Amino acid sequence: MRHRKKAKLAIGKDYSRRKMRQYSNALVLHERIETTAATGKLIRSHVEKLITKGKTETLHARRQLFSELSDNAARKVYEVLSPKFKDRKGGYTRLIRVPSGKDGMPKVIVEFVE
Repeated sequence: MRHRKKAKLAIGKDYSRRKMRQYSNALVLHERIETTAATGKLIRSHVEKLITKGKTETLHARRQLFSELSDNAARKVYEVLSPKFKDRKGGYTRLIRVPSGKDGMPKVIVEFVE
């Protein structure tokens, strides 16, 4: 059975957490990034949870968001993205497949739904 086996970006918990924060910040600030398919799937679930936290107007949710993202990205989630997706229940991002790079890894573009 596969109890508690989560996908991760690399070996090591700290490195995976740091890379996830970097990718999340980039996606929130630029609203579109290109990455590998496996990383894109992980980023999508992480960022959608952050936007859902941003939809609640509590101090605890705000502090959690600021601990996960940089100050500019957290402000953008509260001021721009959360009001934009206020009536939407989920599915804030999409993955668009693009041709593979030189290394043959499948690539995707992760972007927010309008």
